[in-house]
Amino acid sequence: MRILFVADVVGLPGRRVLRSGLEHLRAEVRPDLVIANAENAARGNGLTPAIADEIFRAGCDVVTTGNHVWDRKEIVPYLVEHPRLLRPANHPDGTPGRGSCLAEARDGTPVGVANLMGRVYMPPSDDPFRAADVLLQSFARETRVVVLDFHAEATSEKAAFAWYLDGRVTAILGTHTHVPTADERILPGGTAFVTDAGMTGPHDSVIGVEKTEAIERFLTQRPVRFSPAAGDPRLQAVLLDIDAATGRAQSIRRVEYRERAGEERH
Repeated sequence: MRILFVADVVGLPGRRVLRSGLEHLRAEVRPDLVIANAENAARGNGLTPAIADEIFRAGCDVVTTGNHVWDRKEIVPYLVEHPRLLRPANHPDGTPGRGSCLAEARDGTPVGVANLMGRVYMPPSDDPFRAADVLLQSFARETRVVVLDFHAEATSEKAAFAWYLDGRVTAILGTHTHVPTADERILPGGTAFVTDAGMTGPHDSVIGVEKTEAIERFLTQRPVRFSPAAGDPRLQAVLLDIDAATGRAQSIRRVEYRERAGEERH
């Protein structure tokens, strides 16, 4: 089984390169399931129902989010109604939406997908480690293939989370920082891990934001309204090869598709 996980989709440039990139990658690497993080898809902050529909139409089977999922209030009813749009599972009981789902791969194999959020330098949330333990109990009855989007800031927290769950999940894929890390690997227990998958969006930017605005905030230490950048759109992702019978990852590799240059690396 092959799963493509697309890094944080940022703004209109990210959505555009997502469409073209997925069309290319579907033909090139033939994923059985596509998961994408889209918490920044609406002008860099949050997600709207129309944009969520657009991302699903582009070919994403499951959409994950993070701390910005609540930035657009109109997404709340959509979260309740659409089980394949996930918010962090370690939000308190009673939070609208779902933190996990059971998706179906192209060959019919069930795949557990969950979204969890870190607590270091992040908004308050419940313990993601213990929340993962609870999720795995429910997935165990349905499938051995489990992929987690861990939306977190601190690399140490992401690494500790991966080692904590090694051998119990198929993959732990970090999101949130928008910078791809070069530490993709298979841990001893068979869990694929990367600290951050990167960003699908404008790379002529400061993690998706117009450079001059980000620089002004650092220079002046005053609030500056950020707007999404547009230049050098790229799709960044990781590609997983998985033994569906055991749930163990066989390989993990970074993928990059560059729309402007008409070239890709994988």
